[in-house]
Amino acid sequence: MGAKILIADDEKDIVSMLGSFFENKGFCVLSATNGTEALKQVERQPDIILLDINMPGIDGLEVCERIRDHISCPILFLTARIEDTDKVKGFAVGGDDYVVKPFSLMELEARVRAHLRREARHSFETQIRFSGDLTIDYSERCLFFSDKRVGFAKKEFDIIELLSQNPGQVFDKERIYERIWGYDSEGDSSVVAEHIRRIRTKIAAYSDRAYIETVWGCGYKWIK
Repeated sequence: MGAKILIADDEKDIVSMLGSFFENKGFCVLSATNGTEALKQVERQPDIILLDINMPGIDGLEVCERIRDHISCPILFLTARIEDTDKVKGFAVGGDDYVVKPFSLMELEARVRAHLRREARHSFETQIRFSGDLTIDYSERCLFFSDKRVGFAKKEFDIIELLSQNPGQVFDKERIYERIWGYDSEGDSSVVAEHIRRIRTKIAAYSDRAYIETVWGCGYKWIK
């Protein structure tokens, strides 16, 4: 059985066309034509989601925000146009990539497979790291403070993973962005600061220790 892909778009022709394309490529296709249907299909645990931003009612951004803390699969936004402010908004709610309409099916397939390869690499990382009261479970992609589980959006944990597996090493925003979002992503490194702010806020609810340190003028590092 191939990877399970959810295609959510209010244009039925696009859903049908993409569904046929990915089925022919060996994918198991789930489909939705509005936000409510998309939320229902997410219960079937897709491996990757193609999500139209401009759906009526519950739009793609809201769908992403509502599901992101509960699923870790890549979410690629489909959109007819994209401004920088929209990109930041989409990345802030947990999106992984943007695909602007009209798009090449070959490019879309390449992006989908690239994200799935990254996910496959993550699945082999089963180690656990301990630091005082903090436990990082890389296989479950979450943190534990004593027995309290703390969940993170996909990109938030990706940043934690990168920094915590290289403690003491300073990463600037551009390098973090390239490592986590990829060189060909539609966006810029300013989204990194917002993700780190959200990580710190979640950790601060359980610990007074600042695990991610800002090295002014240089970037961020995980404190050993």
